[in-house]
Amino acid sequence: MTEPEYNETLFAGLRALVDASFPKRCKNCGRVYRDSAEFFAATQPVRTDVSGLKQSRDDDGQTIVELFRNCVCGSTLLESYGNRRDLSEEGIVRRKRFQDMVGKLVANGCAEETARGELLKLMRGQPHDLLSLAKRKQGEDM
Repeated sequence: MTEPEYNETLFAGLRALVDASFPKRCKNCGRVYRDSAEFFAATQPVRTDVSGLKQSRDDDGQTIVELFRNCVCGSTLLESYGNRRDLSEEGIVRRKRFQDMVGKLVANGCAEETARGELLKLMRGQPHDLLSLAKRKQGEDM
């Protein structure tokens, strides 16, 4: 695979991971929130005396954050951050995309643990080294 093809595939996969949980639709009124930023900006706290954030643990014991917000129609919505164990159809698709991206990075010379860690950083909005890892491997092949 050439460098431009690899970069295009990498970027497409990374974007799919970030966007996988959106758009989010309110089951009560049908309002659609395109992304996490819109979800937070267009909804209201469930109560004014609490943040709406709740720390929980996923099936693997990993800490996740749940954000409870009210849609404009008043229905309570939930978005989980850091939860990879969503068993819905969308969750299964999201995990498959994640595993596919790990596989692509490993096939390009990245250690699996490093690939997983950097992809998780990307999904959490943290600084990551995915691009430098990809470029470093491509430079070694030249």
